[in-house]
Amino acid sequence: MLELVFIILMFLIFGKLIVFAVKAAWGISKIVCTIVLLPLFLVGMVFAGLIGIALPILLVVGVVSLILPKHI
Repeated sequence: MLELVFIILMFLIFGKLIVFAVKAAWGISKIVCTIVLLPLFLVGMVFAGLIGIALPILLVVGVVSLILPKHI
């Protein structure tokens, strides 16, 4: 009986830790993508001669970032 209680509590505790880890990893990945990868991707496209594609992507991202609320 104690083993069952131990297993249930273990899953509850580690389940909460896993949920917290996924939320933290998602937040970090959003920061890395928007601060590091997107500008590098756009600069690489410009240097490769694809400014006709990079400029509309930059405009769309800029307009979306102005329209959407900051807390999302």
